Amino acid sequence: MSSTATTTTQTTAKPETKVATKPLGMRVNGKQWHAPKKAFRPGSGLTSYEKRAKERQLLAAVKAKEKELKDEKEAERKRRIEALKEKRAKKEEKERYEKMAEKMHKKRLERLKRKEKRNKLINS
Repeated sequence: MSSTATTTTQTTAKPETKVATKPLGMRVNGKQWHAPKKAFRPGSGLTSYEKRAKERQLLAAVKAKEKELKDEKEAERKRRIEALKEKRAKKEEKERYEKMAEKMHKKRLERLKRKEKRNKLINS
């Protein structure tokens, strides 16, 4: 009797549920490249508050890093533009002094340069 009791418990402990996987045939609408749709379950996507908070924190960290990199890139760009503007201004001023030197005496030109530099210092 004990042997029959063990066999019955084994069969009840292990219910044999055979999951029938139906092979997917051709779709009715003919769009086989689309993924098959699943049942609409609105509660399945709900996550816990802790998980959402953690995701927000990670997202905020990523955004902060992106902003930092973006600001760094913008600062470098502005620095290059400023250097280019200074270079052009210096070249323009040099050409202007050369043009003035053709017309004026050398010492008078030097006096004008000194005077302009003093004015720049006062104005700035």
